[in-house]
Amino acid sequence: YFFTESMFPDQSGLEYDYETLRTTGVILAGIMFVSGILIALSKKITNCVRSSSNSSSSKSQIPEGEFH
Repeated sequence: YFFTESMFPDQSGLEYDYETLRTTGVILAGIMFVSGILIALSKKITNCVRSSSNSSSSKSQIPEGEFH
């Protein structure tokens, strides 16, 4: 008990604004959650678009029987 008290001097004048800290934490968590979902969905959508455009374009560009 005495050891921890000597390590950390009296900080009774320091007040923490827990309401602002809590509000900021919730807002940041919400922003990160939504951005993570948007990133995951955008990758899924671009992969679907690329695969459908690649399959249709590859069939029209390479005629069968002309592989070298």
